[in-house]
Amino acid sequence: MIPEGDDRERLVCGQCGFVLYDNPKVIVGAVCTWEGRYLLCRRGIEPRRGFWTMPVGYMELHETTEQGALREVWEEACVRAEIDGLLGIYSVPEISQVHMIYRARMLTPDHAAGPESLEVGLFAWEDIPWPDLAYPNVRWSLEYEREMRGLSAFPPRGRPA
Repeated sequence: MIPEGDDRERLVCGQCGFVLYDNPKVIVGAVCTWEGRYLLCRRGIEPRRGFWTMPVGYMELHETTEQGALREVWEEACVRAEIDGLLGIYSVPEISQVHMIYRARMLTPDHAAGPESLEVGLFAWEDIPWPDLAYPNVRWSLEYEREMRGLSAFPPRGRPA
């Protein structure tokens, strides 16, 4: 049903009138680097198990996007990092998601696979497993980070056309 004052169908409780607003999910993560190498995690869970990604996942309630990105970095790669800029905001309406990907500096080179990762590694640019990246946003983020390397201020990039 379309609730009064709204412009689209929503699930509405027939008894109490509660309207369920089913909104997009926010995905947060970071392209982390150490001495010019890129931190990547090989996914240990579906979807795309066995493919490589930067640490990324769903934002949790009561955290900022930055806190969520750093939490994902810790959970998936056991890495402590410091955010230094927002790389990209990617709208993915096909799956009702908004991705906010940051650039971050690892505080030490230490890393290890978290419970959702099969393995974690630091890759030189030429060694990144390009054919085995999990999602397009991984490539977009890695390429933009490299393009913006050395710059302290840059605009976040959106999804390529």
